[in-house]
Amino acid sequence: MNQPVPTDSEITSQPEPGIKAQQLSRTLREILTRVGPLITLLLLSAYLSFATPHFLTLSNLTNVIRQSSITAILAVGQTLVIISAGIDLSVGAVAALSACVAAVLMTQQIHVGGLTFGPLSFWIGLPIALVVGLIGGWLNGFVTTRGRIPDFISTLGTLAIFRGIGLIITGGLPVPSHLTATELKGYLPETMIWMGAGSVLGIPVPGLIALIMVIIGWFILRYTTFGRAVFAVGGNRDAARVSGINIDRTKLVVYSVCGVMCAVGGFVLAGRLNSANALMADEENLRSIAAVVIGGTNLFGGEGGVFGSLIGALIMGILANGLNLLNVSAFWQRIIQGVVIIFVVVFDQWRRRRLIR
Repeated sequence: MNQPVPTDSEITSQPEPGIKAQQLSRTLREILTRVGPLITLLLLSAYLSFATPHFLTLSNLTNVIRQSSITAILAVGQTLVIISAGIDLSVGAVAALSACVAAVLMTQQIHVGGLTFGPLSFWIGLPIALVVGLIGGWLNGFVTTRGRIPDFISTLGTLAIFRGIGLIITGGLPVPSHLTATELKGYLPETMIWMGAGSVLGIPVPGLIALIMVIIGWFILRYTTFGRAVFAVGGNRDAARVSGINIDRTKLVVYSVCGVMCAVGGFVLAGRLNSANALMADEENLRSIAAVVIGGTNLFGGEGGVFGSLIGALIMGILANGLNLLNVSAFWQRIIQGVVIIFVVVFDQWRRRRLIR
Protein backbone atom coordinates (compact mmCIF):
# COMPACT_ATOMS: atom_id res chain seq x y z
CA MET A 1 0.00 0.00 0.00
CA ASN A 2 1.17 3.49 -0.70
CA GLN A 3 2.04 5.46 2.43
CA PRO A 4 0.70 9.03 2.60
CA VAL A 5 3.34 11.64 1.91
CA PRO A 6 3.58 14.19 4.77
CA THR A 7 2.80 17.73 3.84
CA ASP A 8 5.22 20.64 4.35
CA SER A 9 3.27 21.86 7.39
CA GLU A 10 3.46 18.42 9.00
CA ILE A 11 7.20 18.25 8.36
CA THR A 12 7.88 21.68 9.87
CA SER A 13 5.62 20.95 12.87
CA GLN A 14 7.74 17.97 13.87
CA PRO A 15 10.65 18.92 16.09
CA GLU A 16 14.06 18.23 14.66
CA PRO A 17 16.30 15.84 16.60
CA GLY A 18 18.02 17.66 19.43
CA ILE A 19 15.70 20.71 19.42
CA LYS A 20 13.90 19.63 22.57
CA ALA A 21 17.21 18.93 24.30
CA GLN A 22 18.50 22.38 23.36
CA GLN A 23 15.32 24.03 24.60
CA LEU A 24 15.49 22.10 27.87
CA SER A 25 19.16 23.03 28.30
CA ARG A 26 18.40 26.70 27.69
CA THR A 27 15.51 26.61 30.17
CA LEU A 28 17.73 25.05 32.82
CA ARG A 29 20.41 27.69 32.25
CA GLU A 30 17.81 30.46 32.57
CA ILE A 31 16.58 28.97 35.86
CA LEU A 32 20.16 28.65 37.07
CA THR A 33 20.70 32.31 36.20
CA ARG A 34 17.85 33.36 38.48
CA VAL A 35 18.65 31.09 41.40
CA GLY A 36 22.43 31.11 40.93
CA PRO A 37 23.08 34.13 43.19
CA LEU A 38 20.89 32.61 45.92
CA ILE A 39 22.75 29.29 45.67
CA THR A 40 26.06 31.16 45.89
CA LEU A 41 24.83 33.00 48.98
CA LEU A 42 23.78 29.76 50.68
CA LEU A 43 27.03 27.97 49.80
CA LEU A 44 29.17 30.86 51.01
CA SER A 45 27.20 31.04 54.25
CA ALA A 46 27.48 27.29 54.76
CA TYR A 47 31.24 27.36 54.25
CA LEU A 48 31.78 30.23 56.69
CA SER A 49 29.55 28.59 59.30
CA PHE A 50 31.98 25.66 59.32
CA ALA A 51 35.15 27.71 58.84
CA THR A 52 34.57 30.00 61.83
CA PRO A 53 32.32 29.56 64.88
CA HIS A 54 31.66 33.29 65.05
CA PHE A 55 29.84 33.62 61.73
CA LEU A 56 26.41 32.35 62.82
CA THR A 57 26.30 34.36 66.03
CA LEU A 58 23.41 36.81 66.32
CA SER A 59 25.68 39.81 66.78
CA ASN A 60 27.72 38.97 63.68
CA LEU A 61 24.68 38.37 61.47
CA THR A 62 23.19 41.64 62.67
CA ASN A 63 26.43 43.40 61.78
CA VAL A 64 26.41 41.81 58.31
CA ILE A 65 22.87 43.08 57.70
CA ARG A 66 23.79 46.60 58.79
CA GLN A 67 26.87 46.67 56.56
CA SER A 68 25.12 45.14 53.55
CA SER A 69 22.08 47.39 53.82
CA ILE A 70 23.91 50.49 52.61
CA THR A 71 25.23 48.63 49.57
CA ALA A 72 21.77 47.20 48.91
CA ILE A 73 20.09 50.61 48.99
CA LEU A 74 22.62 52.11 46.60
CA ALA A 75 22.45 48.97 44.44
CA VAL A 76 18.72 49.52 43.87
CA GLY A 77 19.41 52.82 42.15
CA GLN A 78 22.45 51.38 40.40
CA THR A 79 20.28 48.53 39.08
CA LEU A 80 17.96 50.92 37.30
CA VAL A 81 20.94 52.74 35.79
CA ILE A 82 22.64 49.56 34.58
CA ILE A 83 19.41 48.10 33.17
CA SER A 84 19.10 51.29 31.10
CA ALA A 85 22.60 50.53 29.72
CA GLY A 86 24.35 53.12 31.89
CA ILE A 87 26.60 53.13 34.92
CA ASP A 88 26.93 55.49 37.86
CA LEU A 89 30.34 55.92 39.48
CA SER A 90 29.16 58.72 41.75
CA VAL A 91 26.64 56.89 43.98
CA GLY A 92 28.94 57.04 47.01
CA ALA A 93 29.66 60.73 46.46
CA VAL A 94 25.96 61.59 46.11
CA ALA A 95 25.22 59.65 49.29
CA ALA A 96 27.97 61.46 51.20
CA LEU A 97 26.99 64.92 49.92
CA SER A 98 23.31 64.40 50.76
CA ALA A 99 24.13 63.26 54.28
CA CYS A 100 26.62 66.08 54.83
CA VAL A 101 24.21 68.81 53.76
CA ALA A 102 21.47 67.43 56.00
CA ALA A 103 23.86 66.90 58.92
CA VAL A 104 25.20 70.45 58.75
CA LEU A 105 21.69 71.91 58.65
CA MET A 106 20.55 69.73 61.55
CA THR A 107 23.49 70.61 63.79
CA GLN A 108 24.47 74.14 62.80
CA GLN A 109 22.85 77.54 63.07
CA ILE A 110 22.59 79.37 59.77
CA HIS A 111 22.67 83.16 59.53
CA VAL A 112 20.91 84.73 56.56
CA GLY A 113 20.37 88.49 56.34
CA GLY A 114 20.50 88.99 60.08
CA LEU A 115 18.13 86.08 60.71
CA THR A 116 19.19 82.88 62.41
CA PHE A 117 17.81 79.50 61.38
CA GLY A 118 18.37 76.07 62.85
CA PRO A 119 19.46 73.69 63.79
CA LEU A 120 16.72 72.10 61.68
CA SER A 121 14.69 69.11 62.83
CA PHE A 122 14.99 65.58 61.49
CA TRP A 123 11.73 65.93 59.55
CA ILE A 124 13.16 68.86 57.63
CA GLY A 125 16.67 67.46 57.28
CA LEU A 126 15.52 64.21 55.68
CA PRO A 127 13.57 65.87 52.82
CA ILE A 128 16.52 68.20 52.25
CA ALA A 129 18.83 65.19 51.90
CA LEU A 130 16.42 63.60 49.41
CA VAL A 131 16.28 66.83 47.40
CA VAL A 132 20.09 67.03 47.32
CA GLY A 133 20.25 63.45 46.10
CA LEU A 134 17.58 64.17 43.49
CA ILE A 135 19.52 67.18 42.20
CA GLY A 136 22.77 65.21 42.12
CA GLY A 137 21.17 62.36 40.19
CA TRP A 138 19.42 64.75 37.81
CA LEU A 139 22.74 66.48 37.15
CA ASN A 140 24.29 63.13 36.24
CA GLY A 141 21.50 62.46 33.78
CA PHE A 142 21.60 66.00 32.37
CA VAL A 143 25.34 65.95 31.72
CA THR A 144 25.10 62.50 30.14
CA THR A 145 22.16 63.21 27.86
CA ARG A 146 22.82 66.83 26.93
CA GLY A 147 26.56 66.44 26.71
CA ARG A 148 26.24 63.24 24.67
CA ILE A 149 29.08 61.68 26.59
CA PRO A 150 29.38 58.18 28.07
CA ASP A 151 27.89 57.63 31.51
CA PHE A 152 31.27 56.46 32.73
CA ILE A 153 32.90 59.80 31.97
CA SER A 154 30.09 62.05 33.16
CA THR A 155 29.65 60.32 36.52
CA LEU A 156 33.40 60.11 37.02
CA GLY A 157 33.52 63.89 36.70
CA THR A 158 30.54 64.52 38.96
CA LEU A 159 32.05 62.17 41.54
CA ALA A 160 34.93 64.59 42.01
CA ILE A 161 32.55 67.57 41.98
CA PHE A 162 30.25 66.14 44.66
CA ARG A 163 33.15 65.13 46.88
CA GLY A 164 34.61 68.63 46.55
CA ILE A 165 31.33 70.33 47.43
CA GLY A 166 31.00 68.06 50.44
CA LEU A 167 34.48 68.96 51.63
CA ILE A 168 33.72 72.67 51.25
CA ILE A 169 30.44 72.41 53.17
CA THR A 170 31.96 70.45 56.05
CA GLY A 171 35.36 72.14 56.00
CA GLY A 172 36.91 68.71 55.62
CA LEU A 173 35.74 67.72 59.11
CA PRO A 174 33.17 65.17 60.26
CA VAL A 175 29.77 66.52 61.27
CA PRO A 176 29.17 67.05 64.12
CA SER A 177 32.68 67.83 65.26
CA HIS A 178 33.93 69.00 68.64
CA LEU A 179 36.71 70.84 66.79
CA THR A 180 34.13 73.35 65.55
CA ALA A 181 32.01 73.59 68.70
CA THR A 182 31.63 77.32 68.28
CA GLU A 183 29.72 76.75 65.03
CA LEU A 184 28.06 73.38 65.63
CA LYS A 185 25.30 73.56 68.22
CA GLY A 186 24.28 69.95 68.70
CA TYR A 187 24.38 66.34 67.66
CA LEU A 188 22.60 64.38 64.99
CA PRO A 189 18.91 63.77 65.75
CA GLU A 190 18.09 60.60 67.63
CA THR A 191 15.72 59.49 64.87
CA MET A 192 18.54 59.67 62.33
CA ILE A 193 20.79 57.59 64.57
CA TRP A 194 17.94 55.12 65.04
CA MET A 195 17.66 54.74 61.27
CA GLY A 196 21.28 53.64 61.12
CA ALA A 197 21.76 51.80 64.41
CA GLY A 198 18.30 50.93 65.72
CA SER A 199 16.31 47.73 65.50
CA VAL A 200 12.69 46.61 65.39
CA LEU A 201 11.87 43.25 66.97
CA GLY A 202 15.54 42.38 66.73
CA ILE A 203 15.75 43.25 63.03
CA PRO A 204 18.18 46.08 62.17
CA VAL A 205 16.37 49.15 60.90
CA PRO A 206 18.84 49.61 57.99
CA GLY A 207 17.86 46.14 56.78
CA LEU A 208 14.18 47.05 56.86
CA ILE A 209 14.86 50.30 55.00
CA ALA A 210 16.88 48.40 52.39
CA LEU A 211 14.01 45.94 51.94
CA ILE A 212 11.56 48.81 51.47
CA MET A 213 13.81 50.38 48.83
CA VAL A 214 14.08 47.02 47.05
CA ILE A 215 10.30 46.65 47.00
CA ILE A 216 9.93 50.17 45.63
CA GLY A 217 12.50 49.44 42.91
CA TRP A 218 10.79 46.14 42.07
CA PHE A 219 7.40 47.86 41.78
CA ILE A 220 8.83 50.56 39.50
CA LEU A 221 10.45 48.06 37.15
CA ARG A 222 7.56 45.61 37.04
CA TYR A 223 4.36 47.63 37.21
CA THR A 224 5.05 51.07 35.76
CA THR A 225 5.33 52.39 32.23
CA PHE A 226 8.59 54.01 33.23
CA GLY A 227 9.99 50.63 34.31
CA ARG A 228 9.15 49.10 30.93
CA ALA A 229 10.82 52.07 29.25
CA VAL A 230 13.98 51.45 31.30
CA PHE A 231 14.19 47.88 30.01
CA ALA A 232 13.44 49.00 26.47
CA VAL A 233 16.14 51.68 26.47
CA GLY A 234 18.71 49.26 27.83
CA GLY A 235 17.70 46.39 25.56
CA ASN A 236 17.59 48.21 22.23
CA ARG A 237 17.90 51.98 22.14
CA ASP A 238 16.90 52.30 18.46
CA ALA A 239 13.81 50.13 18.91
CA ALA A 240 12.85 52.14 22.00
CA ARG A 241 13.14 55.38 20.04
CA VAL A 242 10.99 54.01 17.22
CA SER A 243 8.41 52.92 19.82
CA GLY A 244 8.04 56.53 20.91
CA ILE A 245 10.07 56.36 24.13
CA ASN A 246 11.85 59.58 25.01
CA ILE A 247 15.30 58.18 25.74
CA ASP A 248 16.80 61.35 27.22
CA ARG A 249 13.87 61.86 29.56
CA THR A 250 13.98 58.23 30.64
CA LYS A 251 17.70 58.51 31.43
CA LEU A 252 17.10 61.73 33.38
CA VAL A 253 14.44 60.04 35.53
CA VAL A 254 16.61 56.94 36.00
CA TYR A 255 19.52 58.96 37.35
CA SER A 256 17.20 61.11 39.45
CA VAL A 257 15.69 58.01 41.09
CA CYS A 258 19.19 56.66 41.65
CA GLY A 259 20.14 59.95 43.32
CA VAL A 260 17.20 59.69 45.73
CA MET A 261 18.20 56.12 46.60
CA CYS A 262 21.75 57.36 47.24
CA ALA A 263 20.42 60.04 49.57
CA VAL A 264 18.54 57.42 51.57
CA GLY A 265 21.66 55.28 51.79
CA GLY A 266 23.83 58.21 52.85
CA PHE A 267 21.32 59.28 55.49
CA VAL A 268 21.22 55.76 56.96
CA LEU A 269 25.02 55.47 56.85
CA ALA A 270 25.46 58.77 58.69
CA GLY A 271 23.02 57.58 61.34
CA ARG A 272 24.94 54.34 61.71
CA LEU A 273 28.25 56.17 62.08
CA ASN A 274 26.67 58.95 64.19
CA SER A 275 28.57 61.28 61.91
CA ALA A 276 28.66 62.49 58.33
CA ASN A 277 31.76 63.29 56.32
CA ALA A 278 32.40 64.11 52.70
CA LEU A 279 34.61 61.06 52.07
CA MET A 280 32.36 58.34 53.48
CA ALA A 281 30.90 55.58 51.27
CA ASP A 282 34.04 55.78 49.14
CA GLU A 283 34.02 52.05 48.30
CA GLU A 284 30.28 51.88 47.64
CA ASN A 285 30.74 52.88 43.98
CA LEU A 286 32.46 49.58 43.21
CA ARG A 287 30.47 47.55 45.72
CA SER A 288 27.11 48.64 44.33
CA ILE A 289 28.13 47.76 40.78
CA ALA A 290 29.49 44.41 41.95
CA ALA A 291 26.26 43.66 43.84
CA VAL A 292 24.17 44.41 40.75
CA VAL A 293 26.29 42.23 38.44
CA ILE A 294 26.58 39.38 40.96
CA GLY A 295 22.79 39.55 41.31
CA GLY A 296 22.34 38.69 37.65
CA THR A 297 21.78 42.07 35.98
CA ASN A 298 23.32 42.35 32.54
CA LEU A 299 26.16 44.87 32.72
CA PHE A 300 25.28 46.01 29.19
CA GLY A 301 21.64 46.69 29.99
CA GLY A 302 18.19 45.40 29.18
CA GLU A 303 17.97 42.61 31.76
CA GLY A 304 18.04 42.34 35.54
CA GLY A 305 16.16 42.95 38.77
CA VAL A 306 16.51 44.49 42.20
CA PHE A 307 15.97 41.32 44.23
CA GLY A 308 19.07 39.85 42.59
CA SER A 309 20.95 43.01 43.54
CA LEU A 310 19.84 42.54 47.15
CA ILE A 311 21.29 39.03 47.14
CA GLY A 312 24.44 40.38 45.49
CA ALA A 313 24.82 42.96 48.25
CA LEU A 314 24.46 40.23 50.87
CA ILE A 315 27.10 38.15 49.09
CA MET A 316 29.50 41.10 49.10
CA GLY A 317 28.79 41.78 52.77
CA ILE A 318 29.17 38.16 53.84
CA LEU A 319 32.36 37.79 51.82
CA ALA A 320 33.93 40.84 53.46
CA ASN A 321 32.74 39.74 56.90
CA GLY A 322 34.00 36.20 56.39
CA LEU A 323 37.44 37.38 55.31
CA ASN A 324 37.66 39.48 58.46
CA LEU A 325 36.64 36.55 60.65
CA LEU A 326 39.25 34.38 58.96
CA ASN A 327 41.90 37.04 59.74
CA VAL A 328 42.69 37.66 56.08
CA SER A 329 44.81 40.74 55.58
CA ALA A 330 42.94 43.85 54.42
CA PHE A 331 45.34 44.04 51.48
CA TRP A 332 44.47 40.52 50.37
CA GLN A 333 40.78 41.26 50.87
CA ARG A 334 40.91 43.91 48.17
CA ILE A 335 42.60 41.47 45.78
CA ILE A 336 40.09 38.71 46.51
CA GLN A 337 37.09 40.99 46.07
CA GLY A 338 38.49 42.29 42.77
CA VAL A 339 39.09 38.76 41.49
CA VAL A 340 35.55 37.76 42.46
CA ILE A 341 34.08 40.72 40.56
CA ILE A 342 36.10 40.00 37.41
CA PHE A 343 35.24 36.29 37.57
CA VAL A 344 31.52 37.01 37.94
CA VAL A 345 31.46 39.40 34.97
CA VAL A 346 33.43 36.99 32.75
CA PHE A 347 31.19 34.09 33.74
CA ASP A 348 28.05 36.18 33.22
CA GLN A 349 29.04 37.17 29.69
CA TRP A 350 30.05 33.59 28.81
CA ARG A 351 26.70 32.33 30.07
CA ARG A 352 24.74 34.91 28.09
CA ARG A 353 26.59 34.00 24.90
CA ARG A 354 25.66 30.37 25.48
CA LEU A 355 22.01 31.34 25.93
CA ILE A 356 21.99 33.18 22.60
CA ARG A 357 23.18 30.11 20.71
